[in-house]
Amino acid sequence: MLTIERSASAPIHRQLYDSLRAKILSGDIKPNTRVPATRALAQNLGISRNTVLATYDALLAEGYLESRLGSGTWVATLPSDAVRSRNAVVRAKTPSLSRRGEVMVSQPRDRTIPNRIAFHPGYPEIKSFPFATWARLLKRHARYAHEDLYGYHWVAGHPRLRAAIAEYLRVSRSVECEPDHVVVVNGTQAALDILARLLIDDGDVCWIEEPGYLGAHSAIRSAGGRPVPLPVLPGGWSLEDDNRAAPRLIFVTPSCQWPLGYVMRMEERLRLLQIAERHDAWVVEDDYDSEYRFRGRPIPAMQGLDKSGRVIYMGTFAKTLFPSLRIGFIVVPPQLTQGLKRVVSNTAHYPPLLLQVALADFMDEGFFASHLKRMRKLYAGRQKFFIEQSRAHLAEWLTIAESDAGMQLVGHLKKPLDDLELLSAAQHQGVDFSPLSRQYSHLPRQHGAIFGYAGIDEKATRIGIAALKAAFIEISR
Repeated sequence: MLTIERSASAPIHRQLYDSLRAKILSGDIKPNTRVPATRALAQNLGISRNTVLATYDALLAEGYLESRLGSGTWVATLPSDAVRSRNAVVRAKTPSLSRRGEVMVSQPRDRTIPNRIAFHPGYPEIKSFPFATWARLLKRHARYAHEDLYGYHWVAGHPRLRAAIAEYLRVSRSVECEPDHVVVVNGTQAALDILARLLIDDGDVCWIEEPGYLGAHSAIRSAGGRPVPLPVLPGGWSLEDDNRAAPRLIFVTPSCQWPLGYVMRMEERLRLLQIAERHDAWVVEDDYDSEYRFRGRPIPAMQGLDKSGRVIYMGTFAKTLFPSLRIGFIVVPPQLTQGLKRVVSNTAHYPPLLLQVALADFMDEGFFASHLKRMRKLYAGRQKFFIEQSRAHLAEWLTIAESDAGMQLVGHLKKPLDDLELLSAAQHQGVDFSPLSRQYSHLPRQHGAIFGYAGIDEKATRIGIAALKAAFIEISR
């Protein structure tokens, strides 16, 4: 009854283990059945006896088999509800999710598809990252048993990385902070999850930009908050609205608004801080890719204007280095520091310390600044080329404007087309992007496409633009 598929991706020992275990649980091999001797089974299947021995040992350790002195190895007698006939129809009733769990699993997800990331926003240039340098820095610390790197220390972040982040933010983003105010976490979504649960009670009103970041909206909903749209229009942020409920929290991306790329004017920033003070609200400033500004100096963070200790600043290395690094950070007012450390400890939202010290070296030794400088120049050229190609081949369907900052551009549809239908046609052509309509939760949806251009070279851009043209022609028929 046992077969081994030598061309399968699973190793032989795993195939044998899975097959024996499944037949025991299904009842195909009955309890108190003697299994073949290891030598006989190995010969029958044409495999090593050591493979059979290892499989039997694993099943003996887990209680599926039992050894009887002088009598060989037998199938153990398992509880009756654990062994089911393979012909039985099992309709197991599982416990229901909590109300909050139902909300969490219902949230939308802007997923990517492998090998189709051509124009999906948020992807940096990967091939140009100095991986040889990164590997050397990792090896520097991995080869020695540093007690402070392999224990339960520094749940708020390794002191060296927190100091490096604080120094970088003070110089480049005008953020007012000390190393102790920096908490290192597993990326942007982890930061949003922590802050939402820490700051929001059930039913609390949270102003969130619209169109705006899906991940922030999902984190607020999942924590029990009530998102209320803060409209972002070509003329700016709609801060004045007497009919809008008073906020407990305000989420904004002022230096490069997601997804439209607008920059919040100084008078709007000061007005927003006044509103937050009047309502005793927290402000969460997501500064996700403001390092990439192609004309003029980067816009200083709003956190540096805050005099009342209510702006919480967050950022990520996913856009500046590479997404799978999964390292982000939160800069909190002094009164929140100790509480946030406990929350991070209890939720385990902290990345490995080995990666943190390698990143600290990467920053301290100047590699981070050099990489950013190269990427700014590269992305400026890629944005220009993407716009030229779009205007040359997609002008019939799409209006696209250059941006002073960021890693993505928004294309507005000239014709009444559905951007989800366009996405389906584009994916059929092997191209991916993010539909603009998904970024709306309350206001009338605008249709368009958010294109990431930073992670693809000119050859791939040409191929992608041609595929997009084919998708437009397909849905326009």
